[in-house]
Amino acid sequence: MERSASWWRGTRGEWYVVVQGLLLALVVFGPRTLPPIPAWGARIGALASTVGLALMLAGCALAVAGLAGLGRANLTALPYPRAESTLVITGPYRIVRNPIYSGLIFASFGWALWVNSWLTLGYALLLFALFDVKARREERWLAEKFPGYGAYQARVKKLIPWVY
Repeated sequence: MERSASWWRGTRGEWYVVVQGLLLALVVFGPRTLPPIPAWGARIGALASTVGLALMLAGCALAVAGLAGLGRANLTALPYPRAESTLVITGPYRIVRNPIYSGLIFASFGWALWVNSWLTLGYALLLFALFDVKARREERWLAEKFPGYGAYQARVKKLIPWVY
């Protein structure tokens, strides 16, 4: 099942990783405001920053737990599963099928709230949409590789624990 084509052909999902990196950079380093977009008020800003900090911490914890739960044999930046990979459904994978993506999504929304930026919220939404599409493709490959993946999909949500 391991493919050995050139990376620029994207046969293992390389372009998803490139776009993901660009969107993560945009979330962290992109412009925060544009002239027609109003700034947040002080009261809303303080509350948003507090909620944002909590989301960032929870998101980072979930992403790190997802990384740790995968183990070396399964860990790859690409959505295409490694030949020696196994299906992981324990740890954070019991509550969400893609905890690394989920953690990065939560952390991105948290960062947008922390910096009080409507524009950064938009970038975080784009990142969420990308992870949704990337996870959909990745899960087709996982379903091909692991016969029990369909039952796991039916039982556990994709990106937002217990919700979606």
